Amino acid sequence: MATITPIAHIRTDFSEKFGLPRQSGLGSAIIGRLVFVRPYDTMDALRGIGQFSHLWLIWGFSAVPERSGFEPLVRPPRLGGNTRVGVFASRSPFRPNRLGLSLVRLESVDTVDGAPQLTVSGVDLMDGTPIYDIKPYLPYAEAIPDARGGFADAHSRDALEVDFPPALLDRVPSAKRGALIQALSLDPRPAYQDDPDRIYGFLFAGRNVRFTVNGHRLTVVAVDGP
Repeated sequence: MATITPIAHIRTDFSEKFGLPRQSGLGSAIIGRLVFVRPYDTMDALRGIGQFSHLWLIWGFSAVPERSGFEPLVRPPRLGGNTRVGVFASRSPFRPNRLGLSLVRLESVDTVDGAPQLTVSGVDLMDGTPIYDIKPYLPYAEAIPDARGGFADAHSRDALEVDFPPALLDRVPSAKRGALIQALSLDPRPAYQDDPDRIYGFLFAGRNVRFTVNGHRLTVVAVDGP
């Protein structure tokens, strides 16, 4: 059986899946850093990459538990968690090879302690996610204006208005506030949950951010942490 090994890991402010944007590119303010592992931590492997504005990341659903046997049907949260579709008609993490694909914007190519790092934006990945390959995005071949998004288009959610009390926002480092507010506006809740009395929460940059949602308004009620 063929095996693949990571070329890098990504560092982000999300230590758990809940709270992440559902797709890459939605959170333009959300930043990640690709830290390469040996023998791929050489600038030669990245020569010319700065000429491209966007990159494809091929990565692994490392936090998804193993399942025995192939399951051809999944229940996308976008469809309420009840309707079944084929696994290859979805972006479910429960896949035969548990591989994901994200399109991110390349912000900078840096050198840290003699090793290269890439700073990218629009990420939808947990901290520590293994990166298996990187490919440049080619607009002339891959931009398809009239493409259809299937059931994902029909069940998309509008951005939420975020009410973040200043006293709570002050508990978040100023450099990370824009990314957090954007992540909240993208509505982290599962599509089938709409309880205005429920308090949701997720970890961001080491802080537990808790909030409620009523209609199209999200209200932050607590920020716990350092």
